[in-house]
Amino acid sequence: MSKKTEANIVKRYKRFLKLERNFSQNTIDAYLNDIEKLLIYSADNGLDILTLKLDDLQHFAASLHDIGIGAVSQCRVLCGVRSFFRFLQLDGFRIDDPSELLESPQMGEHLPEVLSTEEVDMLENSIDLSKWEGQRNRAIIEVLFSCGLRVSELVSLKLSGLYLDEQFIRVMGKGSKERLIPISEKAIKELQLWFIDRNLMKIKPGSRDFVFLNRRGGQLTRTMILIMIKRQAIEAGITKTISPHTLRHSFATALLKGGADLRVIQSLLGHENISTTEIYTHLDETEIREEVLRHHPRNMKKDLS
Repeated sequence: MSKKTEANIVKRYKRFLKLERNFSQNTIDAYLNDIEKLLIYSADNGLDILTLKLDDLQHFAASLHDIGIGAVSQCRVLCGVRSFFRFLQLDGFRIDDPSELLESPQMGEHLPEVLSTEEVDMLENSIDLSKWEGQRNRAIIEVLFSCGLRVSELVSLKLSGLYLDEQFIRVMGKGSKERLIPISEKAIKELQLWFIDRNLMKIKPGSRDFVFLNRRGGQLTRTMILIMIKRQAIEAGITKTISPHTLRHSFATALLKGGADLRVIQSLLGHENISTTEIYTHLDETEIREEVLRHHPRNMKKDLS
């Protein structure tokens, strides 16, 4: 297959991800990056993606391990590969899908870190409110924890999507799907305090509707929020490895502990499949097991002193 034909297929695949799958640009870039690995492997081994067989894909999967790509990243790449071959079949480039029986590497169950409400308070209380960005950062942390937003949803949150009198917000999630999320009184209070500072800013054209801004009056980036939260965790003396997503996990875990139905949590998080939400039941089970081991009389070690 010529480079021109290959480039045309990739271009059509990109259009498919955008128009048919309605993916965000970040997700599209991730899928294209996965396919780039397959294209490089195929070119290095004299293979054609239109005639690749299952054996070829299995060797490709093994090559990912050989170059030091971890199991989680391998699974993501192979997910992208399966998506690509389904597209090739749907678009008539192939009559078969050799990736159907392609297995992903086995992984141990990884449970994400979560913060307790007390630890979130520690995070917020460690912020220096005398700094320009102090109140903004408190509001960011509280909204992430109170509403369970993805960081991409937070940086895109609009003033026009806030209904604070009614105590809910409207966010745009994955696949451009809107959802309504209740917002706590504490989060509303932190936002209103931030708006006092925000109203004094010179805001860039095109950024006026974004809730959270950088000091130059432009839209924040995901990286800025990641850096801020990691830095604040150090200031608060929190030794857990955390990120903006940790606050989303903490939101879901707190709801589950409070007795919320799993389907409600699924809706609030914007998960397409309930299986994605079920990880939080494992988190809860882990804590229950630890409590039993710590407090059940059959598990308590005798004091031999």
